[in-house]
Amino acid sequence: MDILKKLQSGVRLDYEDGLELYGLDLFTLGYFANQKRVAMWGKKVYFNINRHINPTNICKDICKFCAFSANRKSSNPYKYTKDEVLKIAEDACKRGIKEAHIVSAHNKEHDLYWYIDIFKEIKAKFPKLHIKALTAAEVHFLSTLHHLSYDEVLDKMIEAGVDSMPGGGAEIFDEKIRAYICKGKVNSENWLKIHELWHKKGRLSNATMLFGHVEGEKERIDHMLRLRKVQDKTGGFNAFIPLVYQRDNNYLKTDKFLGSGEILKTIAISRLMLDNIPHIKAYWASATLSLAMVAQEFGADDLDGTIEKEAIQSAGGAKSAFGQNLKDFLDIITTSGFIPVERDSLYNELRVYKESGCVVY
Repeated sequence: MDILKKLQSGVRLDYEDGLELYGLDLFTLGYFANQKRVAMWGKKVYFNINRHINPTNICKDICKFCAFSANRKSSNPYKYTKDEVLKIAEDACKRGIKEAHIVSAHNKEHDLYWYIDIFKEIKAKFPKLHIKALTAAEVHFLSTLHHLSYDEVLDKMIEAGVDSMPGGGAEIFDEKIRAYICKGKVNSENWLKIHELWHKKGRLSNATMLFGHVEGEKERIDHMLRLRKVQDKTGGFNAFIPLVYQRDNNYLKTDKFLGSGEILKTIAISRLMLDNIPHIKAYWASATLSLAMVAQEFGADDLDGTIEKEAIQSAGGAKSAFGQNLKDFLDIITTSGFIPVERDSLYNELRVYKESGCVVY
């Protein structure tokens, strides 16, 4: 059966099919990805009201693609105190923020118990605030630092009030590329293992893929299929987030920068390959809000959130340092012919907006 017939019939695609998808023209891919997206979510575009908190940029690792960690290309190291993090959370809650997205660098001075204390205090003061925190890379770092098993670290996170896990640290799963771009960070097997353990504890998470650097189409398809395999077992991934590599202020030497067409192709292919992950997020902080909105017609159904303050992508050149306001989100979604839907961190619908910006429910 050729690839177009497979797409028309809806059969599950394999590795060779994934590679063949990259050979299709952009609009054919967009047509099939959009069909699948509309069948699942209609014209809805999801977003949430969130605040990113990055407690430190001092990191033991020097990933070649990273512009966030403090090094000679980013010579402004910082580390927040617990009181500073709590003040950010308090200020955010006063403005109606519903999710604190807490991820950071691998700094031994910010150890597991430093985070546990913060999570407990946030939950005690703001019990309705959803805490999405600690990537699998951070879990691995803290596990190694304290000589604890992954299970023990995850249990302590749950006891302290962490509600869900973000998808960061996945980068690209191919180990040869991983050894080149992020040697010393959690390996792909353990990244997947940590998420699988988290899912088995009844918790949900996201998954990411960093693309547009030194990887190619083969590595992207392999990455997607490894996620699909875990999802078949656990069903615990809420969303897949293809992150566009940011080229500034890092050590990764590459002249292979993706155009918007290749970015949209990869988002469309992810929708077609990941038949068991419900949501595909076009993360506006790495793709720009305009391109992320176009991606809603190429298989994506989510933009992420208002963010308020973003440090990781913007350090690499993205124009996302100060987030987006709600009005901008509503305007660009409605003028693009979609329905804005404010969600919580687990994709429960909170508000559906009409074209005028009024709430439907």
